Amino acid sequence: GYVACVTRRSLDKLQPLVAQIESDGGAARAFACDARKEDEVVALVDGIESTIGPIEVMVFNIGANVPESILSETARKYFKVWEMACFSGFLNGREVAKRMVAREAAAGAHKGTIIFTGATASLRGAANFGAFSGAKMALRALAQSMARELGPQGIHVAHVVVDGAIDTEFIRSNFPERYALKADDGILNPDHIADTYWMLHSQPRDAWTHELDIRPWSEKF
Repeated sequence: GYVACVTRRSLDKLQPLVAQIESDGGAARAFACDARKEDEVVALVDGIESTIGPIEVMVFNIGANVPESILSETARKYFKVWEMACFSGFLNGREVAKRMVAREAAAGAHKGTIIFTGATASLRGAANFGAFSGAKMALRALAQSMARELGPQGIHVAHVVVDGAIDTEFIRSNFPERYALKADDGILNPDHIADTYWMLHSQPRDAWTHELDIRPWSEKF
């Protein structure tokens, strides 16, 4: 089976996730990395490939959803949102793709999968979400460009629009009224999102999906 290599800036905050994966029978390793720092991303990818093995699937799902009126938005925060939601996707996608492309494989083989997580903002810019919408739309364009360049080289690049609240501690703590919808399947279950991502990775190359959207049955769109 695969080893899940999970990353974030704080290594300590990853330990509960690693423990959960292992308790469910999986294998996981935690790595500290600031995804906005090129040298750290290069070291991360090199470290995983040298100590764990070739990266077969990369999932980019950093979020930076901070609402703000365009009238009061600061250049610093706008740039930071772009760094987190788009630029870091470029860094991670580039480094993983470089190694996938260089990998020796039989002619016509599937060399790997790169999945970028999008949001409703990837498709339309809502009021007070100028920074986030701009970054997510740019990430979507990056995914499209990479898919067209790398697909013929055996790399499946996909973009998934996640349209709805996800069952996380953040939603539980900050949006209790939204979290209450869980009882009626009104928010996304992370395991079911993972099932969708696994489906994308498992697709035969004669029927690759580049983009799809997922949302709870009751979500308006």
